[in-house]
Amino acid sequence: MKNKTLVMLTLLSAVSFASFAQTQIIAHRGVWKNTNLPQNSIASLNAAVEQKLWGSEFDVHLTKDDVLVINHDNDFYGIDIATSTYEELLTKKHPNGEKIPTLTEYLKEGLKQKDVKLVLELKTNKLGTERTLKAADLAIATVKELKAKNAVEYIAFSYDACVRLRELDKKAKIHYLNGDKSPKELKDAKFDGFDYNLSVLKKHPTWIKEAKDLKLKTNVWTVNTEADMIFFLGENVDYITTDQPELLRTVKEKK
Repeated sequence: MKNKTLVMLTLLSAVSFASFAQTQIIAHRGVWKNTNLPQNSIASLNAAVEQKLWGSEFDVHLTKDDVLVINHDNDFYGIDIATSTYEELLTKKHPNGEKIPTLTEYLKEGLKQKDVKLVLELKTNKLGTERTLKAADLAIATVKELKAKNAVEYIAFSYDACVRLRELDKKAKIHYLNGDKSPKELKDAKFDGFDYNLSVLKKHPTWIKEAKDLKLKTNVWTVNTEADMIFFLGENVDYITTDQPELLRTVKEKK
């Protein structure tokens, strides 16, 4: 009886380990929190590459003169991106001396390696849907021009932007961020999955299984505490997006 119990516990442990190992790590805005690097900088991208993570997420805005640039907030050190030109943005720099990267520059840097996926978040433009869709058009065109389609996956809060991305590229990997659509609705829209805030998935506890049954990918953000990491690892999500990739790797290895 004791041997049988030991075998069962071993099997359960193996299943748990396999489940945890399956979940991949995405660095939120690159690896910055524990490296003191600027978010969304080339340096934070390279830090994600150095850590050999599955992916590194970055945020893309459209300037007044139709240049796609990488930054999280709507302003770059006080300069509003949507209503400013690229040249105006160049008057500011990150604390490490980097200028604001263009999408082309960022992708070229990411394409120097082949292992870390480049997760492109298309930001909703404050000037309206037309400008957001323009950004989607230019993003697809840039990725195509650089032959980066295999390296890039797309995420966006704008449902309209996700629809436009799908129209422009039938094979692109597209994941919706806003949290207001069920897995069935995402499947019907021909998206590849969801990338939802952890509070959304805790509010809708069946959505992870529903998505998996529909063969959709499941991603959760932004998971920064050990307790939440353990919870979503136990839910067997495909990806966890975090500001703490080092901690998440440690948690995965402990289980």
